[in-house]
Amino acid sequence: MKADKTIATYRRMRAQPLWRLLAADNGPTVIGLLQAHLYDGARSLPASVLHERIGRDLEELRARGEDWPRTAQAYISSWLADRFLERRFPPGASEETYELSADAVMAIRLVSGVAKPHATATESRLALVINALARLAEDTDTDKARRIDRLMVEKARIEQEIAAIEKGHMRVLPRTTALERAKEIVTLADDLTGDFRRVRDEFERLNRDLRERIMDNDGSRGEVLGSLFAGVDLIADSEAGRTFSAFWRLLTDPEQAAGLDEALDSVLSRAFVADLDPKDRKFLLRLTRTLLEQGGAVHEILQAFARSLKNFVQSREYLEHRRLNQLLKEAQRAALRLKDEVRAAERLEYTLELTSSERRSVSELALYDPALQARPGAMADGAAPPIDLSTVGALVAQSEIDFRGLKANVREVLGQSEQASIADVLTVFPAAQGLGSIVGLIALGSRHGIRVPGSDAVTWAGGDGTQRGARIPRIFFTRERIHELV
Repeated sequence: MKADKTIATYRRMRAQPLWRLLAADNGPTVIGLLQAHLYDGARSLPASVLHERIGRDLEELRARGEDWPRTAQAYISSWLADRFLERRFPPGASEETYELSADAVMAIRLVSGVAKPHATATESRLALVINALARLAEDTDTDKARRIDRLMVEKARIEQEIAAIEKGHMRVLPRTTALERAKEIVTLADDLTGDFRRVRDEFERLNRDLRERIMDNDGSRGEVLGSLFAGVDLIADSEAGRTFSAFWRLLTDPEQAAGLDEALDSVLSRAFVADLDPKDRKFLLRLTRTLLEQGGAVHEILQAFARSLKNFVQSREYLEHRRLNQLLKEAQRAALRLKDEVRAAERLEYTLELTSSERRSVSELALYDPALQARPGAMADGAAPPIDLSTVGALVAQSEIDFRGLKANVREVLGQSEQASIADVLTVFPAAQGLGSIVGLIALGSRHGIRVPGSDAVTWAGGDGTQRGARIPRIFFTRERIHELV
């Protein structure tokens, strides 16, 4: 039967989280809750915040007569087990965070697209297909004459358009067409940000696969081990790694970033933007920041996986895991040999001594008394050092960072650019307090900026007039958060 392959594929998909979420009896409510808290707003939330918000929603649902007998923690745990959610523990965080899985994001987009469908054949979507196809045909053409002819035709068209503009005949898109294209751009950009989750999942799968291949290899130096000992970054050199690295280079290219910022500023200043939904306007306003944040997070995960895999091999930790894996396989083989000789319900005459911790009574513990360690006699008062007001003023100037001045400098630089790094600020306003200005800008950036992978070189003049330099984390300030620097 021709449909056998398709049926088998759909049966496998039926067991995946995407299909199970859509087919669940309470699927509409679960999708609505997940979309409200982890899609429309923040894309990740601390566990305590998500528990509190889901708990509040469950109370409202119960008040309407719906049957939701379990606690918020129990439902979130079940969604985690069903792979609708993912749980992570970011470095330096005080608690774990939750975010949607790639399948849950696809389910939300699917039902949202059905609820608010796009026009079946819009002009902008057709133009996008035609332009992409024409560009592909041009870029893959190896005939010099045809490529030159096309460029000459394009040159003549551009010259005619320039002449028409000089005469006052300027073609501007109608408001409805411009609005339609803006919505298509929002849709494409939103799909792009969702791709980051699938890329991250691919890196995690690749990391697990490489570790399994290392442990399953019984030789002294397998293919994976040999590559790692030779210094090859197998994750970064994978297809997913190369694709994301190329995307990340394009995103962080100064010329491309400047072009994107300029285009966003121009579009947001047009009159037709007022007809966009507030959600779409906010998305466009935060587009650069969203791409940098999500791309930076995936880039850090890529680097962390690569480092951990190398450490796993270079520290010889893999030998311990391989030995444990071999012992488990030997135990399984031994159990298979005995399965026909020993019945499952048969009593085994064997005693297994379990390890346990030593229990002690609280009354046996002696409390620490600081008074027993105190030295005899009272603490003597020290002599007051000679100091005057000018000395106090100099000490304050040296010890206190002028955050007010640094904030003013950052605001002035952001008035000329959509985003600026700490190095960009120091180029316009050199470090007046030397190293103190550098530390102050890093402190401001950690609270009001965006940390991206990489570092920048900065210089400053010390109190002795000597020029010094260092490399600092690459942190960007953005215009949309300029109000935080007031």
